[in-house]
Amino acid sequence: MGAAYYRAVSESGDHIEDPSEDALFMLIDDLNDTDNTFLVVQPDEGDPVWFTSVAIVDEGGYEVVRRDRVRGEHGVVIENSIDRIARDLTVWMAARKFPGRATQPTSNF
Repeated sequence: MGAAYYRAVSESGDHIEDPSEDALFMLIDDLNDTDNTFLVVQPDEGDPVWFTSVAIVDEGGYEVVRRDRVRGEHGVVIENSIDRIARDLTVWMAARKFPGRATQPTSNF
C-alpha cells in the first residue's frame, strides 16, 4: 500500500510514507556529501503536481526547493537549520492538494 498523502525518498533509498516532522528531520540529518546527498518529498502518484527537495550544498547547509504547479510556486532557499527545514516543509506540505482532500488555505494565524 502506498502513502496516503506523500512519500519522502533519499538518494540512498531510505523512504518514509507520510513522514512526520521528526521523520523528515531524521532523513535530512542522515544526508551526507558522498552517497546520500538529497531527499525528495512528493505525492505518491504518477505525475505529482508538487514536490520539495533538500540537498546538501558544497558551501555548507542545505538547498531547499519547493515547487507546486497548481499554485505556480517555485522557490529555492539555502538553510542551515535541519529543525527549521523539517518544520517549514511540514507546514508547506500540509497546505498542498491531495486527491480526495480539499486544499488547505495557507495562513500565518
